Amino acid sequence: MCGIVGAIAERNIVPILVEGLRRLEYRGYDSAGVAVLQGDGEIGLRRTVGKVAELDEKLAAAPLVGRLGVAHTRWATHGGVTEANAHPHLSGDRVAVIHNGVIENFQPIKDEMLAKGYEFNSETDTEVAAHLVHDFLKSGADLVEALRLSVQRFEGAYALLVVDNEDPDRFVVSRVASPLVIGLGLGENYVASGVPALLPVTQRFIYLEQGDLAEIRRDKVTIYDDTGKVVEREIHETNWTNDAAEKGPYRHFMLKEIFEQPAALADTLYGRVSNNRVIPESLGPKTGELLKGVEQVHIVACGTSYHAGCVGKY
Repeated sequence: MCGIVGAIAERNIVPILVEGLRRLEYRGYDSAGVAVLQGDGEIGLRRTVGKVAELDEKLAAAPLVGRLGVAHTRWATHGGVTEANAHPHLSGDRVAVIHNGVIENFQPIKDEMLAKGYEFNSETDTEVAAHLVHDFLKSGADLVEALRLSVQRFEGAYALLVVDNEDPDRFVVSRVASPLVIGLGLGENYVASGVPALLPVTQRFIYLEQGDLAEIRRDKVTIYDDTGKVVEREIHETNWTNDAAEKGPYRHFMLKEIFEQPAALADTLYGRVSNNRVIPESLGPKTGELLKGVEQVHIVACGTSYHAGCVGKY
């Protein structure tokens, strides 16, 4: 699962974004990137294949400074492991999008965007989302409505964060079967795909529910349910350390591993299974072609993973 972080504040948020990505590295990834709305109104973009440390080196060589931004670690699904396929993705130098999950019907929407004159610089489904949001904005929708209209077009399981450089006081997010948590600060607010990413800056969290769309401002968070109605979600307060956040309510990691297996399985399947079938692209580029030639499957494991393998064999 990809790592997602977003922040809006009265200070430079780049260190918050990079540290958030670093705390999500345990999820696994092949590339990383950050997009920041700079003081001149332009969206600054830095991406790299490899680790967050390499992204940090790029930022040291060519710094970004801004009070609103998003960052992402990617595990390749649509498209190979290249800098061009790394997130964030831009549309018209106006919209920046990061995305976790899979948009199944991206191809017909991509064809529609191509017919309208949009150019694609990547092989990803995420760039389709950036262009579609941009198209709705050009048609007169505001940022919240542009994301809502886009989500209504998408099929799949995903989370989206969207920045518009013509709307510099907020960013918007949507959760469709892929976890997102909002972190509440003092004069600043944040979003991430996991609590550990935000522990350095807050201990107050809101867990978005299925179908929620949220508008994130420095001093305010507004959440809409899947009908467009404004709703209140419970605020959870914690005094967790990073270790405690990873262990949760369990006394040690073995108990956590045992009791979280159903949730871990569900998280693994999010964005990879739809309508009772596996989406081939969710397992990596050109997976569909590779699977056609498979004659045998070898499951190699040890410890508890060996027992899981035995279940898989059965």
